[in-house]
Order: sequence, then structure tokens, then C-alpha cells
Amino acid sequence: MEKTILVVVIDKRRATAPEVQKTLTTFGCIIKTRLGIHDGVVDKCSDHGLLILELVGRKSERRGLQKKLGLLPGVKTKSIDISA
Repeated sequence: MEKTILVVVIDKRRATAPEVQKTLTTFGCIIKTRLGIHDGVVDKCSDHGLLILELVGRKSERRGLQKKLGLLPGVKTKSIDISA
């Protein structure tokens, strides 16, 4: 069994988040698990974010998501394939 994890680091999260969300929605059928993390409290929300995505589907679709996210300003991605 192979697992694909896509790690996404977002700089300037508040400005970039709408485009990131739009991209994730477009590729929603290949996202099995999504974990979003940012340091924030009610009066001070961080402008940096981290997404951890477990992906399924065809390799070409997974690469397409990574490419689309990587084209957004302030977004960096890293794909990790793990075999069990």
C-alpha cells in the first residue's frame, strides 16, 4: 500500500487563502484527509499556514494539484510517497 502526502506551506495566508481554497475545491475528489494548521488566537491570527493533505487518485491528478498550488504566490509544496 502506498500513501501520498502533500505538505503545503502558505505565506501571507490571509491574502492567499481564497485561491488556495479554490484550488483545493477543484481537486476535492482526490483529497482523502486534510489538516490545516496556523498559529492564531482571537486577537492575533498568524499569516502563515500549513496544510497536510492525504491524496488518492491518479498520479497525474496528484501532480496537477501540487503544480497548481505551487504556482500561487507564497505557496510551497512537498510531496511525500510512503510505502507500507
